[in-house]
Amino acid sequence: MSRAWVEAAGAIPGLDLVGLVDVRQEAAENLAAERKLTKALIGTDLDTVLAQSGANILFVCSIPEAHLPNILTGLRRGCHVLTEKPLAATMPEARTLERAAQRASRTVAVMQNYRYGRGIRSLKKFLATGKIGRITSIDAEFYRGCHFGGFREAMDHVLLLDMGIHPFDMARFLAGASPLAVQAQEWNPSNSWYRHGASASAFFEFEEGVTFNYRGSWCSQGFDTEWNGSWRILGEKGCVRWDGAAKIEAEVVAGKTGFTWPKKPMQVPLLDEKPFSHAHTVVMREFIRCLNSDRVPETVITDNIRSLAMVHGAIASARKQRRVLLP
Repeated sequence: MSRAWVEAAGAIPGLDLVGLVDVRQEAAENLAAERKLTKALIGTDLDTVLAQSGANILFVCSIPEAHLPNILTGLRRGCHVLTEKPLAATMPEARTLERAAQRASRTVAVMQNYRYGRGIRSLKKFLATGKIGRITSIDAEFYRGCHFGGFREAMDHVLLLDMGIHPFDMARFLAGASPLAVQAQEWNPSNSWYRHGASASAFFEFEEGVTFNYRGSWCSQGFDTEWNGSWRILGEKGCVRWDGAAKIEAEVVAGKTGFTWPKKPMQVPLLDEKPFSHAHTVVMREFIRCLNSDRVPETVITDNIRSLAMVHGAIASARKQRRVLLP
């Protein structure tokens, strides 16, 4: 993912990449050469490179288990931090980071790039019109067969922990409400090349009676969904469907007669594509804009920790095989 981050950063005027750090120095050296970052300091020790480079922003693209020490190091060096998802590997670590950011008076936000795409932003704008009425339930499906290799194929709860953060955060964004409880299951199908938890389902209860139902798999063979998944949002007056790409369609009730009431299609306009061409760049630009104007990023740690609570709540529910209340 660091390549996507470096490419995105290169599109932002005034943002200079002054250092690259990796536990394998050759990896950082190769990326610097690939992106022609001839002035960037290269090293294996984050604290040293931060001190020598004078960086004031840290981008964290490491594996989840390394987020806690890396973000804490950045905060100690006075950096604002934008980190890869998930915020932390556990909820106690996330709360530690939240307190550390408050003590340091620095901003920590999460790269939830999926909520910054053209499709979901168009969908959110349509829902705000109230044309399908008050939202009652949200359904999302995610099915792909991805051979990553590396740490994902060896980790526990791979779907919920590695990928679940995206649809869970998207559901919070679309619902405009906080999650209250979850009932979840996870399993590893017989064809899975992952060690644990390649498939899962989770049913969330939100405020105001809204529900969110998620189903997905990392080892599905055939009929892949888009990376955003496929979505259906039910409202009191109608329904809207999103294929995860550029197709959004809606139907609303047109009368109250008959066994099934008549419906009429409704156009869902798509926002201009250009501003959403690279979601990582959109998130970075918004992050820097907020730093320069004393505004709070949309995915700031104090808000994003609620999406992470959904992930760990689902994991706890699957492990305990019961409904779990969320903080």
